[in-house]
Amino acid sequence: MAERARSERVSVLPLVRAAGLFAGVAVLILAAFLFMRDSRAPKALIAVVALIVGIGGVWGLFSAGNGVVDALPRRLRDAVRPWLFVGPAILIACIYIVFPAVRTIWISFFDRTSRLFVGFANYAFIVTDPEMLLVLRNTLLWVLLVPFFAVVLGLLIAVLLDRLGRVVERIIKALIFLPMAISFVGASVIWRFVYYFQPAGYEQVGLLNAIVTALGGEPQAWLTQIPWNAIGVPWMNNLFLIFIMIWLQTGFAMVILSAAVKGVPKELLEAARIDGAGEIRVFFRITIPRISATVLTVSTTILFLVLKVFDVVFVMTSGNFDTDVVASRMYAEAFRFFDFGRGSALAVLLFIIVVPFMMRTVRRMRKESA
Repeated sequence: MAERARSERVSVLPLVRAAGLFAGVAVLILAAFLFMRDSRAPKALIAVVALIVGIGGVWGLFSAGNGVVDALPRRLRDAVRPWLFVGPAILIACIYIVFPAVRTIWISFFDRTSRLFVGFANYAFIVTDPEMLLVLRNTLLWVLLVPFFAVVLGLLIAVLLDRLGRVVERIIKALIFLPMAISFVGASVIWRFVYYFQPAGYEQVGLLNAIVTALGGEPQAWLTQIPWNAIGVPWMNNLFLIFIMIWLQTGFAMVILSAAVKGVPKELLEAARIDGAGEIRVFFRITIPRISATVLTVSTTILFLVLKVFDVVFVMTSGNFDTDVVASRMYAEAFRFFDFGRGSALAVLLFIIVVPFMMRTVRRMRKESA
C-alpha cells in the first residue's frame, strides 16, 4: 500500500526538469523572435534561426509537457498524455478556424461598421440587388462549367491515353499535367498575355488577337468588352476566365481518373467485348460505374476550388466588366468598400454552399473505408 501511495504522488524531480526545460525553450524562442525582428540581421541567418527555433522549440515544448505528464499520478497519465499532443492542434484550430468562423457569422448581422444590428438585411441585399444577382449568376456559371468540362476532358484523355504505349502516355500526361505546377496567379498572368488587346493598327502582342488578325479579322478586347453580344451572349468574357480554370484542373482530373481507369479489371472489359458490346457501351456500362466514386470525388474537389476562386478573377479583371464571383466580391465588399457586414454575409453564404458537399464527401469516404 505504501509503495502504491508513493507511485500515486506527483514526482517532484521530473516536474522541476520539465519546468526548467520549458523556461529555457521560452527564453530561446523570445530571443529568436527579437533577433528575427532586427532589420539589420542577414536574411539567410534569419531563415536558419527560424528553422532551428521552429523545429527545436516545438520539440522542447512537447518534451517539457511530456515531463510534466510523467510527474502525474499513474492513473492520470494515460488520460492526459493524448491531450498534450492533440491539444495544441485543437487550440490552433479553434483560434484560427472556429473563432473566425463564429466571428464572421456574428458580423454578418451588423452594418458596415459592425456596430448597428441589421438582422438579415445583408443577406436580403445579396439576393435582391441586381449587381449581387449578377455575381451569383457568374458563380453558378463557374460551378456548372468548370467541374463538368474538367472531369469530362480529364476522363476522355485518361481513357484514350490508356490505349497508347507507356512511354508516349507518360510524356503526354506530363505535358497535360504541367499547368498544375503553376499557381493561379501565374496562370492568370500567362493568359492575360494570351488575351491582351491592342486596337487595330497596332502590333498585336496577345496570342489570340495575333491569330485573329493574321486570319484577317479585327482584334477583340476579350475581357474588357463583350464580344459577340449581337448573338445574345452577354457573359462571353466570363467564359474566357472559366477556360483558364478548366485548363488548370483538367490535368488533375486526368491523373486521378487515369489511375481509376487502370483499376478496372481487364478481364471484365474483354468479356464485354466478346459478348458483342461496343467500345461506347463498354465505357458507359462498365468503366463509368466502376469509377463513379472517383469521378464524384474529383468533381467535388474541383467544385471546392471553383467556389473559392479569387486569383483568376482578381488578376484578369479585378471583378470588372461583369466578371465578379462570390469570393472576389467578398474581398471587394470587405477591403475595398469597407462594408464588413456584407463581406461577412458573402463569406457565410460561401460557407453554407460548401458545407453540404463537404459533408457528402466525408460520408462517402467513411462508407468506403468501412
